[in-house]
Amino acid sequence: MSTNATPLPGLGRRRQTPAEAALDANALELFARIAQAGSFAQAGRDLGLTRAAISRRIAAIEEAVGLVLFARSTRSLGLTEAGRRLHARARAVRDAAESARLALRHTRDQLDGTLRISATAGFGRHVLAPLLAQFQALHPAVRYELFFTDRRVDLLREGLDIAFRVTSQPPEAWVAQPVLGFRVRAYGLKAQAPLARPAELAGLPMLLLGQGEEPYESHWSHESGAREDVILQASGWGSDLDGLIALARHGAGVVLAPDFCVEPVLAPGVTGSDTGGGESGGSGAGLVDLLPGWRLLVGIETVQALTLPLPAGSETARALVRFVRDGLAARR
Repeated sequence: MSTNATPLPGLGRRRQTPAEAALDANALELFARIAQAGSFAQAGRDLGLTRAAISRRIAAIEEAVGLVLFARSTRSLGLTEAGRRLHARARAVRDAAESARLALRHTRDQLDGTLRISATAGFGRHVLAPLLAQFQALHPAVRYELFFTDRRVDLLREGLDIAFRVTSQPPEAWVAQPVLGFRVRAYGLKAQAPLARPAELAGLPMLLLGQGEEPYESHWSHESGAREDVILQASGWGSDLDGLIALARHGAGVVLAPDFCVEPVLAPGVTGSDTGGGESGGSGAGLVDLLPGWRLLVGIETVQALTLPLPAGSETARALVRFVRDGLAARR
């Protein structure tokens, strides 16, 4: 029998329709993960993609199959009837893919490579450094090049893998993951505490980050909902927050600082807005919150981790961000 027989009509390889091509395994897994996340933004953070990229992928799938799969609103994301029918099959694909990745991960559970990491000075020294030490103990092949600075860095030009930044508008080309919420409060020695209201700061020497000799209009909010505006005059200022905190510990004035920068030097027994315990003054005394319940309104109260989207982004970088996020969540 000849081995070169012409295939009978209808028995050759069938060309995929656009709908079939759009619903390959990758697309089904992506669909399942977005449905699980509940929003394009969260799915982007989970998958290392931008929100815009997630939106484009789903739009392409919906256009190819000719069906709307997600019911979108300004605040929520749900599944249409067609989306719910597809979801059961897509979950099976997602679970199979995850099982395969876990099997491979067990054969190579040590991460490696050099990470170039930028962070604001206060976050880098007081929050990130101990977490990096813990991560490296788990993954000794990982190396770090650190840039702890408050200056604005060009993430792409300086070749960074991760940037920890206080920002409400991260670059669109980067994946942003919130890792730490914070409050800016007024800290000083216990002898100065407590103050009844922010207006009392106007009569005290103030140590202000980035402020010059010009008066500073500060806006305060109390946990009860009360608001108060106070004009402050700096007696000491500069770009080094740790230096200003050190001055406050030596009795030079009141420093306005994020809580995570001051936690290492709080007076013994003091946590958050507690003003009990600690020393009353002297060289290098612990600090206390002078205005319990009040916080300075600074507009941005979240540290975000910025990474490049896959495939350009590093899997080691994404693993470190997850480690930092989970470690901080457990601590708080």
